Amino acid sequence: MKIRRIQGDFAEVQVGRLRRQINIQMLPKARIGDYVIVHAGFAIQKLDPEGARETLKLIHAPRPS
Repeated sequence: MKIRRIQGDFAEVQVGRLRRQINIQMLPKARIGDYVIVHAGFAIQKLDPEGARETLKLIHAPRPS
């Protein structure tokens, strides 16, 4: 998910039309525009832009029937 806004230990993140409020305490160097992996409401890992694009492609790829 991409960080859109940061307020203290929380950030608003977005992927597609989905927006969520998450905790970023585990990633103190997270900044607006960064891509992060989110689990259970916490940002747990920062991704470089290329890694984020590849991950999003996999998530949104059509599944075989």
